[in-house]
Amino acid sequence: MAEDRQDGEFCSTRDAADLLGVSLRTVQLWAEAGVLKAWKTAGGHRRITRKSVDVLLAQRAEALRARPGDARFRLLIVEDDPDFLRLYQLHVSGWNLPIDVTTANNGFEALVQLGSSRPDLMITDLRMPGMDGVEMIRALRAGTATRDIDIIVVTAFLDTALRERGDIPEDITILSKPMSFDVLRTHVASRIEAWSKHRA
Repeated sequence: MAEDRQDGEFCSTRDAADLLGVSLRTVQLWAEAGVLKAWKTAGGHRRITRKSVDVLLAQRAEALRARPGDARFRLLIVEDDPDFLRLYQLHVSGWNLPIDVTTANNGFEALVQLGSSRPDLMITDLRMPGMDGVEMIRALRAGTATRDIDIIVVTAFLDTALRERGDIPEDITILSKPMSFDVLRTHVASRIEAWSKHRA
């Protein structure tokens, strides 16, 4: 492997984060998940293959080009409770809205999915194993390519407490559990309307 490690073929995690427009933490998570190919120096510093960064950039560009005029709204649901996740899917499928749904079980899995496909809207729980919703949102907001992803938080925590602690930015919608799926549909439909007008 050493003979392949020539200048320009590898970059630091910071350089990879700048190239991809994401946070340093996101690059580290992508490297750990194998989304980005990496190795560590003798001093413990991670190096990312430039080829894997270029592949990720190409996948993103292709995903954007692949959305024709009749493209559908991309919704990512992040929820660790399988029963509640199934409830989401059942309701969303019955809304008769142009939505493609993908799911993730925690913040880590969501960030890995973002490596190849960016959602138009993310709906997320906060209390999850591994990387929770708050940590995931911080990682998203730290990256230039992910900081403006539209997010709806669905949680049992008090809205005021989350705002006062600074856990959730002001521009993120918070819906409290138990949640009305009719209210959620209204929020999603308004996002789709704005998305459609922006694409027109």
